[in-house]
Amino acid sequence: MTQKLYYDSAYTREWHTTITGRVDKEDGVYVTLAETAFYPHGGGQPCDLGQIGGIAVLDVNIEDGEVWHKVEQAPEQKEVHCEIDWERRFDHMQHHTGQHLLSAITLKLADAMTLSFHLGTEYATIDVAAAELEANQLTAIEQEANRQIYRNARISSSWVTAEEAARLPLVKQPSVTEDIRIVEMEGVEYNACGGTHVAATGEIGIIKLLKTEKVKGSTRIYFKCGFRALNEFAAAQHVLNGISVKLKTSREELLDRIDKMETDQKQLLSELNAVKATNDTYYAQALLSAREGLVIAQVFEDKSLKDMQSLATKLTEEHEGIVLFASISEAKVVLAQNGQPPEWSCGPFFKGNLGAYQGKGGGSDRMAQAGFASSEDALAFYEFTKDQLGHH
Repeated sequence: MTQKLYYDSAYTREWHTTITGRVDKEDGVYVTLAETAFYPHGGGQPCDLGQIGGIAVLDVNIEDGEVWHKVEQAPEQKEVHCEIDWERRFDHMQHHTGQHLLSAITLKLADAMTLSFHLGTEYATIDVAAAELEANQLTAIEQEANRQIYRNARISSSWVTAEEAARLPLVKQPSVTEDIRIVEMEGVEYNACGGTHVAATGEIGIIKLLKTEKVKGSTRIYFKCGFRALNEFAAAQHVLNGISVKLKTSREELLDRIDKMETDQKQLLSELNAVKATNDTYYAQALLSAREGLVIAQVFEDKSLKDMQSLATKLTEEHEGIVLFASISEAKVVLAQNGQPPEWSCGPFFKGNLGAYQGKGGGSDRMAQAGFASSEDALAFYEFTKDQLGHH
C-alpha cells in the first residue's frame, strides 16, 4: 500500500520513490508508487498534478486505499524522481484551509452549517444551511474570518480513534470508525478531514467573499483566498481605473456619474422613441400609398427587428391588410395582420416554411418573426412569402 506523504506534510514538493504497479486502461496508463505526495480527488479538493520521472501526471485517484496516478506515458525506469506542481498545491491548501475557517465563522455568526464545498479553477464555494444571508451578516463573516487570518492561528493534524473523536468538539462526527484524521485550527475548530492545509491561518493570506446565490433552500457563498483573491482585486482595480479614465472622474464620484448617465440615457431614449413614433406615422402613410392591393411589403437596409415590429403593429392597428418586412443587416423577417379579411395565420405559416430557408422563429396568428443564417436566406424567404401573399 502506498505511503501517503501528504498526510505527513503538505509541504513535500519533491521526493524519490519506486514505481510499485502499473495498469493500462482505456483512458490511459496508471501507476502506483511506494510513497506519494500527490493528493487524490476527494473532500471537494481537486487532485495534485506534477511529474513522475519527468512524465506529466494527468490525474490522481484513490481506489480501495491505493493511490493511482494517471501519467502521460509509463516511465521506463522503476526508480523515479517526483515533483508536485507547487503553485497548484499551495492554492488548494489556501482554499481548503480557508474553507474550514469560513465554515467555522459562518456557523458561529449565522448559525449556518456548511453542507458542501467545491474548489474549482476559477472560484471556490460553500453551500450553507441558510435560506438567506443578509449583507451585514456577510460583512461580519468576512471581517471575522480575516481577523482570524491575522491572528495566524496554528493548524495541526492528528490521528485518533472513534472514542477519542467522540470526546472532541467536532463540527460533525465522522462516518468512519478508524484511522480518523483530525485537523485542529487553534482557537477556532476541530474537524475530521483528510485534505491538505497550510500550517497557520496567516498563510491563507486573505478571504474575499464574492457573491451569494440561493440553491435549493440553502445559500451558496462564492469566495477566493490568497493569490486568487489578490488577482481578483488587481483585475477589479484595473477595470475600475479604466472606467474612471474613460468617464474622466474619480473613483469616489463614479456612482454619481453613472446615476447621471442613466438619467440622461432615459431622457434620450424617451426623446428618440417620440421621434421614431412621429417618423413611423409619416413612413406608414408612405407605405400605404405605395402598397399593392392589401399587402404592404418593404425591405430595409438596417432597421432593427424591434423597429420593424413597432411599425408593423402601427400599420395593422390602423389599417386593414397584411404587412411583410425584411431587414438586410439583421437578416430578420416580420409578418403581421390585424385579423380582418384577408386573414393570414402568420405563426403557422412561418412554422411550416422556415425550415426550407434555414430560418428560426415563430409567433401568433397576428404576428410572426424569424431570423436567418444570412441576409440572402432572409431575402429569399421574404420573396417566397410575398409571392404566397400575392397568390392569396
